Amino acid sequence: MSEKKASGISSFFKLEEYKTNVRTEVIAGITTFFAMAYIILVNPNLLSKTGMDFGAVFVATCLSAALGTFLMGVIANYPIALAPGMGLNAYFTFAVCLGMGIPWQKALGAVFISGVIFLLLTVTKVREMIINSIPPTLKFAVSAGIGILIAFIGMKNAGLIVANEATFIALNPKISYDPNILLTIFGLVFTVILMLRKMTGAIFIGMIVTGIVGVIAGLIAPPTGIFSMPPSIAPTFMQMDIMGALELGLFTIVFAFLFVDLFDNAGTLVGVANQAGLLKDNKLPRAGRAMVTDSVATMSGAALGTSTVTSYIESASGVATGGRTGLASVVTAIFLGLSIFFYPLVSAFAGVAAITSPALIIVGVLMAGSLKNIKWDDFVEAVPAFLTMVMMPLTYSIATGIAVGFILYPVCQLVVGKGKKVHPIMYVLAVLFVLRFIYIGAI
Repeated sequence: MSEKKASGISSFFKLEEYKTNVRTEVIAGITTFFAMAYIILVNPNLLSKTGMDFGAVFVATCLSAALGTFLMGVIANYPIALAPGMGLNAYFTFAVCLGMGIPWQKALGAVFISGVIFLLLTVTKVREMIINSIPPTLKFAVSAGIGILIAFIGMKNAGLIVANEATFIALNPKISYDPNILLTIFGLVFTVILMLRKMTGAIFIGMIVTGIVGVIAGLIAPPTGIFSMPPSIAPTFMQMDIMGALELGLFTIVFAFLFVDLFDNAGTLVGVANQAGLLKDNKLPRAGRAMVTDSVATMSGAALGTSTVTSYIESASGVATGGRTGLASVVTAIFLGLSIFFYPLVSAFAGVAAITSPALIIVGVLMAGSLKNIKWDDFVEAVPAFLTMVMMPLTYSIATGIAVGFILYPVCQLVVGKGKKVHPIMYVLAVLFVLRFIYIGAI
């Protein structure tokens, strides 16, 4: 790299102001890529269950992540990567498409609409009012509930748990001798060990090693190659049904996409920025730019053919190696874009539950960490939080958990004479959810 070019990059990303350099930012960007690369395998595996073309979703995943991450770098100048969010992709697949029988085209339309609303809320600064109106208890409960649901899906896909007439679910009796289940357990244990040793990219490395072991053991067909031209994105590109998604019955789905993205993105931005020392007076500079980037990425992702795109907490790994500016995000974006040429490798491994399930379970563990922030000794707070969390895996629906929590929280506060503590927006949302249950039924 020429000295003039390096100087231009340094000036654009304000490297000196943030006391960093090109080398440090490049290393940080690569680190973040490997920490989040598991989504390249997991997302097309999940979404393809809806009938979407696997190859097209793979390309859409890489491109939407690359675009969103690049925009975050050059517009907001933050070392934060974006990609299709875990939890929302599971909700898209299992609750909306498979659970409610909604075509994936309509579901993509709902994702696009949520992105548009998110953009409008950000530009008009209504977003801040909404975030401030919802109690921390429910935010923490939603995150934990999604984590438990993701872990549940991982265990189900791997065959660790099965249906049971008496108890609904039970541990698979074949767990001690089924080779595919044993491979899943190996992958889970191996990945946990890597994470305990604080290995960068532990989840991704665990998936690759599990795949190699599976190939050696004859349980997985070896990939036909490593590199190739990317598959066509045509089967999912601009296939979203926006008009279909505007039906009344999809209100809760749009809201669920919007709600989870709203707080998942805000929480990640604040958390990573705090770790990097970028907060000023406990506020996030350029927060509006970062939120606009997220909404544009979600709309672009829906157009390309993937579920909601949001900020990734794995960006913290890049920050831990010194990343402080958007240059790190640009580097991550380049690697995400180049990933489309690794389709043979992804197509061979992504459909194997023993490879993807450990990743789902571990992501679930990480998301459930927010439980520590809930005031469990305060019954008024604990009841809506617990039911929000537990209803997600039990009903296989993020939206149902959100609805139950948003109804119960103001009710509990009113019963103990603390109704004035609840923001008026919460009462409006509670009434809307009650009407949703009455006139439309289960979510």
